[in-house]
Amino acid sequence: MKPKIFVDGEHGTTGLQILERLGKRDDIELLSIPHKDRRDQTVRAALLNKADFAILCLPDDASREAASMVADGNTRLIDASTAHRTNPDWVFGFKELEPDHSNKIANARFVANPGCYSTGAIALIRPLTQSGLLPKEALVTINAVSGYTGGGKGLIAQMEGAGKDAIDAPLFVYATTLAHKHVPEITEYGMLTNKPIFSPSVGRYPQGMIVQVPLHIAVLNASSRAEVHASFVAHYSGCKHVRVASLEESDTVIRLDPTSLVGTDTMDIHVFGNDDQVNLVALLDNLGKGASGACVQALDLMIGANDQA
Repeated sequence: MKPKIFVDGEHGTTGLQILERLGKRDDIELLSIPHKDRRDQTVRAALLNKADFAILCLPDDASREAASMVADGNTRLIDASTAHRTNPDWVFGFKELEPDHSNKIANARFVANPGCYSTGAIALIRPLTQSGLLPKEALVTINAVSGYTGGGKGLIAQMEGAGKDAIDAPLFVYATTLAHKHVPEITEYGMLTNKPIFSPSVGRYPQGMIVQVPLHIAVLNASSRAEVHASFVAHYSGCKHVRVASLEESDTVIRLDPTSLVGTDTMDIHVFGNDDQVNLVALLDNLGKGASGACVQALDLMIGANDQA
């Protein structure tokens, strides 16, 4: 029998992309809520409990509400919101977090999908803290730029529309209070004891993302850029959806385009710099590996579909 999948919040940016991916498959059965009933809690609860797996593409409070609706049932959940990312009862959905983490996702009832920025940031920080090259008490700075689709329908309308609410800037920095919602999960799963300084920005393009973590070699338990690079090669060995560029390839890069991986569910990592300083860079599609693609990767692990190393 095919597993029944319900995307709760299917009309949002992430939900639509997930449905586009899942709609092409014949190994699952998609459940859908009629548009007229999407605010009917009785209909919604019935679908959530009918599904074998539900993917929550909702605001935080609505995701917590959905989780409560299936608390006494058997439905397995993947939550794309911020609501459960640091909840110890939920497995964090970044499958490359550490060895065997894919199995934890595969066997979990509740999976919290990482955010787009945190996917890139954790991918750059975790290999170094886990290997001991970066002290856990290090003071880390993260800079990032994303396409505007990461802000949902509201920001998309502002960037693509006209009128008093339109945004004309080619790029803008936000979260200037340094209290971005991704900081708690980056801190926890980056294995940091101090909150990193995280400065995100949005560019005038729909999809794509670059996350950067610059570091002095002097703050690391490493003596060279090659040693730092080797830690990433070892950490992501055998991973299908994270590629570590060779030092030779990175040395040829003059400009890095944040849209280079749009339409893919993979992430590239570069170690730029020299033996005094490195700039760790993650390149990904904010709606691919950073959102919808990651949800589908977690779902495939949970239903046992394909080889999701």
